[in-house]
Amino acid sequence: MKIIKLDTINSTNSYLREMAIHQDIDNFTVVTANHQSEGKGQIDKKWITEPNKNLTFSILLKEKYQIPNKKYINIAVSLALHDWFTQKKVKNLSIKWPNDIMAGSNKLSGILIETMIRGSKIYHTVIGIGINVNQQQFSTEIKSASSLSLETNKTYNLDLLLLEILPMIQHRIQAFLSGEFKELEEAYSKLLYRKDIPSDFLDNQGNQFVGSITGISEDGNLLISTENGSVREFGIKEVAFA
Repeated sequence: MKIIKLDTINSTNSYLREMAIHQDIDNFTVVTANHQSEGKGQIDKKWITEPNKNLTFSILLKEKYQIPNKKYINIAVSLALHDWFTQKKVKNLSIKWPNDIMAGSNKLSGILIETMIRGSKIYHTVIGIGINVNQQQFSTEIKSASSLSLETNKTYNLDLLLLEILPMIQHRIQAFLSGEFKELEEAYSKLLYRKDIPSDFLDNQGNQFVGSITGISEDGNLLISTENGSVREFGIKEVAFA
């Protein structure tokens, strides 16, 4: 495993992606930065963090796999981060679909997975991870955020934390590469935020409804059972808690 540490970069995902395109770099190369000026979130959202207080890093996976199996990479990495926060004794942990790690109703970590496709297979995967570690205050642009420090009342060495996390991510990714899809999906489904709890939702058409999260579909979309007994399926940014 090679770790490249940078001071300031626009985005660790973008930097690593360009490296993968133009250079022959090792599988599981990691790029981490003290500060991202243009950190990426889901669907063109930004990942905003205070410099030198948090972990922002990306991992290159040079393993070929079928496009429909991309959802299991997301599941594997989400589980690895949940494993790690559990080890740190953070309480009330869950995974908010598709890949936010939550402490109660507050977000601790997010994941952005970008893929490079050749033919019918994904041949390179860039896994971007942001973890709120020592940050104590958050911008008003960020709703319901927390950090490892706030949850545990401790201050952490970022370099040491990264060395703890990476083997746990490798372990879960190896389960994916070994084809342990059922086991991964079952573990992930049990940890979903507000699973089986009636909640108010708002779809992307502006319609509000009551339903309960039941799991994920074959395509990795969110399944919500509604009051009338139907099950609705939603992709990323197609539904939100009202």
